[in-house]
Amino acid sequence: MHRYPPFENPRNTAFPIASAGYPIIYACAFVTTIFALLGITFPALIGLLATLFVCFFFRDPDRLIPLNPGAVISPADGRVVYVGTADQTPFGHEVCTKISIFMSVFNVHVNRIPCDGTIERIAYYPGKNFSANLDKASTDNERNAIQLRTESGHVICFMQIAGLIARRIICNIQENQTVNRGQRFGLICFGSRVDIYLPKDSSVTVVLGDRVRAGAAIIGYLAENRAER
Repeated sequence: MHRYPPFENPRNTAFPIASAGYPIIYACAFVTTIFALLGITFPALIGLLATLFVCFFFRDPDRLIPLNPGAVISPADGRVVYVGTADQTPFGHEVCTKISIFMSVFNVHVNRIPCDGTIERIAYYPGKNFSANLDKASTDNERNAIQLRTESGHVICFMQIAGLIARRIICNIQENQTVNRGQRFGLICFGSRVDIYLPKDSSVTVVLGDRVRAGAAIIGYLAENRAER
């Protein structure tokens, strides 16, 4: 069974766009219009293509969210570039399962909450801009880490990581906020990565190279036993 996230009803538009994209779209369209009015053909064509690409990049399609009990859904669209054990999360040393998802400029870049819970911590780290598909991007790049606790006590961390040409991380949630699985919470502009850290006893349903969609793809299941609070 699937549903749309609570308070996020489907929008009545054939091509929904994330609100963060409108200023860039308007700027590209304005410059394109000026070139067109001046009769400067080639720059106008380049501007038109740029405007269309920015519209494409900031697309924000509605997604039906799986309701499977204990499921963890992908927080990002893209390709799985790492699945394995890690000895720490962004918030401390703890053995866990790490899944990394690389988003190229052709993927939807709107990020979604992986499971129901309460946001406990948010930490922003300035950094470099290595290519997001490299392992060192998790520790060296500009990033925004989020820690979530489910009602059953499981602690999950996920982290937005800027990439080679990404220069802006947007996060629209706050600490102590209750969130829902599949809820939109932010985006990263122009190529990036999202890492998610699950409890070590979780089961993973994706493998290296899999293509996933934010809010729609199940990437794992939390253990049935109640986590310690």
